[in-house]
Amino acid sequence: MFRRSGTATTLTTALVAAAAALVLTASTSAAAATAPGFLAGADLPPHPSSPWYAGAVTKGLPESAPFCLEGVLPAAGSWHRVFGTEYDTGAVQVSVRSASPAAAAKLAGTLERKVAACAADWLRTTPGGTASWQDYGTLPVEEGAHVYGVHTSIPESEPGVHLFGIGRDGATVTVVQWGQMGDLSHAPVADFEKTTTKAVHKLNP
Repeated sequence: MFRRSGTATTLTTALVAAAAALVLTASTSAAAATAPGFLAGADLPPHPSSPWYAGAVTKGLPESAPFCLEGVLPAAGSWHRVFGTEYDTGAVQVSVRSASPAAAAKLAGTLERKVAACAADWLRTTPGGTASWQDYGTLPVEEGAHVYGVHTSIPESEPGVHLFGIGRDGATVTVVQWGQMGDLSHAPVADFEKTTTKAVHKLNP
């Protein structure tokens, strides 16, 4: 009768464990390399005179940071998609896979504080300008989302209005920024709240 030695048994167990670890590492790496789910052009607030055109989902941050969010979005784990119309209205979505749900919650809080302070920060660096902002409240989707509006204007220039939707699902955070000429009275808040809800629902945490 053949009897397996203790050394052989230990070696076999080690090989099985190593193989399992490799499979787990490969699965984790594949998940990290996969982009979160993104909005489509049809998910954005309808434009009265133009369809929305969606760029490719691209790894990393956009060339120009979304207004109000300069310097706070991490490049690591980020993906983005830029949207445009035939007129002055545009949008961008940036999603970030964080190391953990706690890290994602911290990032979402940082983004919210940055947007809430944006109008005041902009005024400090823009002599002669005017700015205002509005907190439109939270949305009950996944781990939550928050919608804000920011209006800025300088003399002899067209005013600009921006809407921001910041939300989280597990360890993934997304921010959608929409903008066009106008003020807060021109912002499609109800439609943008639907856009933000869809953006969070589409994430793959």
